[in-house]
Amino acid sequence: MTPDDATTAREPWQWPEHVWRGHVDAVRAGQRLVPDRWPGGARAAVALSFDPDHETIPLRDAETSPGRLAQGEYGARTGAPRILELLEHHGVPATFFMPAVSALLHPAEARAYASDGHEIGVHGWIHERNTLLGRDDERDLIARSLDTLASLTGTRPTGIRTPSWDFSDSTLETVLGLGFSYDSSLMADDEPYEVLARGTRTGLVEIPVDWIRDDAPYFTMDRYGSVRPHTRPRDVLEIWTDEFDAAYRDGGVFQLTLHPHVIGHRSRLVVLRELLDHISAHPGVWFTTHSGLADAARAQLRPHSPEERS
Repeated sequence: MTPDDATTAREPWQWPEHVWRGHVDAVRAGQRLVPDRWPGGARAAVALSFDPDHETIPLRDAETSPGRLAQGEYGARTGAPRILELLEHHGVPATFFMPAVSALLHPAEARAYASDGHEIGVHGWIHERNTLLGRDDERDLIARSLDTLASLTGTRPTGIRTPSWDFSDSTLETVLGLGFSYDSSLMADDEPYEVLARGTRTGLVEIPVDWIRDDAPYFTMDRYGSVRPHTRPRDVLEIWTDEFDAAYRDGGVFQLTLHPHVIGHRSRLVVLRELLDHISAHPGVWFTTHSGLADAARAQLRPHSPEERS
């Protein structure tokens, strides 16, 4: 049941059970989708992703100073080429979730991702905040982003990551309506799972993310705010190494979210290089795109029961 406005206007501690339960049940994790072995008999899967946000972060907030925009330009001018070189050296595919405005500003970069065999995924129009948008505006921006990336790269994306992992009340409906096969914005598990909509199976595969496996919380800098880089790069290497080692022991997935304007700096790229060296030294690791991972996960979906089909 969807809570009505009159009810939700109350304080949360005043909500009747059907209201708080309705919010919780709107989007939930269903079946965990992990095979006994990954493709090729691999023991664990590794899915690297990069969000080339570039200038869209300040543009979204109407911050147009050359200084702020230059921070984003660094990602396109310096970070992205370094990342592509590193991935080529290790023979590792990755997924690039790119805002449409970033792709329009840097079309050669978007095409380079595709031509190098990497996946392009949708990441909003201008890194908008979905929870601040109306249903129609959100759908329009995602649809335009999908069409823009398809036009620029020649390949229609099959996956989406909402900007800032911001998932609104209408995001799931929009994602399903536009035909995406997977999402990578939610955090209900370490492993892929099927998304449920109010208890109903959707067939949408979720490739879960987490702030632990994201470079931005460790390294982001805001000159006029309170956000400061608070972790040494080598401390982050230890965290991510522990995350991979645990996934390897479990036979699960190690998923990582990175940003060219963040991880692309020299002292931080050293950390990513050493992490890839560590992972590559383990036998039975399957490096894949998020789309490839979603396909392998989808193969684990159990058939719909007669009750579900009806």
